[in-house]
Amino acid sequence: MDAQDVKSNLVLILDFGSQYTHLITRRIRALNVFSLCINGTSSLKSIADLNPSVIILSGGPHSVHSPNAPCFAPGFIEYVESNKVHVLGICYGLQLIVQQLGGEVRVGEKQEYGRMEIAVEKAVGLFGNKKIGDRQSVWMSHGDEAVKLPEGFEVVARSRQGAVAAVENPGRRFYGLQYHPEVTHSPEGMETLKYFLFDICGVTAGWRMEDVLDEELKVIKSTVKPDDHVICALSGGVDSTVAATLVHKAIGDRLHCVFVDNGLLRWRERERVMETFERDLHLPVTCVDASEQFLSKLKGVTEPEKKRKIIGSEFINIFDAFAHELEQKLGKKPAYLVQGTLYPDMIESCPPPGSGRTHSHTIKSHHNVGGLPKDMKLKLIEPLKLLFKDEVRELGKIMGVPQGFLKRHPFPGPGLAVRVPGDVTLENRLDILRKADEIFIQAIRDAGIYDSIWQAFAVFMPVLTVGVQGDQRTHSYAITLRAVTSQDGMTADWYYFDHKFLADLSTRICNEVPGVNRVLLDITSKPPSTIEWE
Repeated sequence: MDAQDVKSNLVLILDFGSQYTHLITRRIRALNVFSLCINGTSSLKSIADLNPSVIILSGGPHSVHSPNAPCFAPGFIEYVESNKVHVLGICYGLQLIVQQLGGEVRVGEKQEYGRMEIAVEKAVGLFGNKKIGDRQSVWMSHGDEAVKLPEGFEVVARSRQGAVAAVENPGRRFYGLQYHPEVTHSPEGMETLKYFLFDICGVTAGWRMEDVLDEELKVIKSTVKPDDHVICALSGGVDSTVAATLVHKAIGDRLHCVFVDNGLLRWRERERVMETFERDLHLPVTCVDASEQFLSKLKGVTEPEKKRKIIGSEFINIFDAFAHELEQKLGKKPAYLVQGTLYPDMIESCPPPGSGRTHSHTIKSHHNVGGLPKDMKLKLIEPLKLLFKDEVRELGKIMGVPQGFLKRHPFPGPGLAVRVPGDVTLENRLDILRKADEIFIQAIRDAGIYDSIWQAFAVFMPVLTVGVQGDQRTHSYAITLRAVTSQDGMTADWYYFDHKFLADLSTRICNEVPGVNRVLLDITSKPPSTIEWE
């Protein structure tokens, strides 16, 4: 399938604030269908420019009766009907369809949250592959319910309590589910989504990473002029490595890679990364030691967002300086900066629908997205910004990036600054953290479980605790261990370690890392927490 065919099969998700919206995008891509997610209140023009064949209205935390309840753009109904676009509303999306087309939504007499059982009332449309009376367990999350349907709509499934669970109007191509088919708590949800896309909408599965590679190469070649030069910031992680390989494949030696030691790297990271770049990737990389520059700017700074923005700003300053040096050498100023920004970075830095803001109440600002200064002099190339982490690894594999790189756990752009709450420059906090983290990661590798974990790291706790070491009373710091499993980094669960593994690890860290007398384990999922601590 060529790029045009992929675009003509686009499934567009309008995000109305559900914590599960990104999962819809992932589930559809898993079916080899390209999907994108944009703000639910996006303009009609921005929707029409994407020319979707299917639009999914996500769930959300709002009531359609709220004063600031988000809604799709004026003219949306006319647009989808005139262009024969199929529309599926999920939870809040269903209620929006019902309300906007003349039905009625009320606060439910019995709110439904969690696992519920629904029964098929009509074996048509969404449940055309089912039988009347078939039951399935689904994940509900709603307080309002549709009590009067718009003209031409019919109920095709109800909950055990009698509430509307699924509606449709095939003639107008509108469908709705009052539950979340995208979550694993709805075991038959993927089957329903698949049936909707392929059997009802006629979407063709043809989106592949090989197509993404070809398309991105074309985009980079058309964006970067034949005499332009490009800088790529390499961190040694999966994202920047794949981004560098992709751009190098497109423009060759006009790519100039730079690795910045910001003083916030892991144990021997600089030496290990530079060796791998030169030995395995054969990329010409200049190493800039800017540790003193970064740490001096961070001295006394305790607020997490401020730390991120300072680090993002200093990175750009260094890249600008590197560009000037390169200009003297080449006789021409580099025009672009490559970054390994991923789709979750973009999503987490987007504004929540219905917030009344055009810019985000963010979970955190990513230095690749929200922390960049407005006066940046280099234009950005972000070839991975529409991909999830597992897709980036697949892309890297196609291009021959070493498996050792592709299997590396994610490492945040701000480095250890987000793993030392508060001032990172006090005492020897970074050194303590590096030693503890190295012991933790090496223990995971030795146990053969590294590849089973999405991300693992140690966190320095800036709190003195009482201990007894060598028959003496101590006041030392604590280290928290964090390890999670995930598919895309958008949601995560904590990893269940063997108790003996943890006991041995705690003993090693307390014995081998001066200044530590206590080891803690973070057993929080995402949500409610983020994976990183800051």
